[in-house]
Amino acid sequence: MLAQPQSGKSLLYVTILPEEYDQSRSYPLIILLHGYGSHMYDLANISPAIDPRSYVYVCPNGPIPVLIGEGMMGYSWRPGRDDGGPPEAQEAQAQRVEGMLQEFFTEVMERYKTSSGRAVLIGFSQGGTVTYNLGLGRPDLFAGVACLSTGINDPTLVRSRLPAQRTQPVFIAHGTQDNPERARSARALLEEAGYRPEYHEYNMGHEISDAVMADLSPWVRRVLPALTVP
Repeated sequence: MLAQPQSGKSLLYVTILPEEYDQSRSYPLIILLHGYGSHMYDLANISPAIDPRSYVYVCPNGPIPVLIGEGMMGYSWRPGRDDGGPPEAQEAQAQRVEGMLQEFFTEVMERYKTSSGRAVLIGFSQGGTVTYNLGLGRPDLFAGVACLSTGINDPTLVRSRLPAQRTQPVFIAHGTQDNPERARSARALLEEAGYRPEYHEYNMGHEISDAVMADLSPWVRRVLPALTVP
C-alpha cells in the first residue's frame, strides 16, 4: 500500500492507496482520526489489517499543536486542558475544528469519487470522541462509525445531533484496564436512543490491539462492502 502526504484545503492528511490502485474507479473510503498528542501517520498502520486492496484510507492531522513532552510536539482536535485561555475561546476553537473536519469530509469524498454513504469514520481516543460528535449526525455520509478506546464527553451535544432514523451501525471497542465505564456509558446512551452498537471489551489498556482488529476488520467489510478488485 502506498502512503501519500497531502495538503488539503483545511487540513494536512495522509492517503493510503490500495494495492494496484486504479484512479478511474470509485473506491469506498475509510477516514481515521488519531488521538490527542498523536499525528496523521499513527492510524495509517492499521489499514492493511482491514483490507490492503479494496479501500482508500485517509488520515487527517489534528490542526492544534500540543506539547506532549520536553521538545516533543503532537496534535489535537481540541485545545488541551492546560493550554490556557477562557473556556469560551477554547469552545470557539473546537467549533472551528469541527467545521474544518466537515469541509475535509466533503473534500476527500469528492477527490476520491466516493458517493455519500460509501465511507466509514473511525476514531481512536480523542479522535473517537470526535467521531461520536460528527459521525452519528451524518449517516448520509458514513455507512458506519467506529469508536475505539473513547467515550462521549458531551452527551447533550451528541443527543442533539442524532438523526430521526437511528440504524447506522456503530462499533465500540475498549480496554478493561482503561476506564471502561466511558465506553459502557456511551453504549448505554446509544441503546437508549435506539441504536444497536456492536460492543467489545478487551484485556488491554489504551491501545488498538490485534484482538480489536480481528473484530473491527470484518465489521468494516460488513457495513462497507469492499470494491471487487479483479
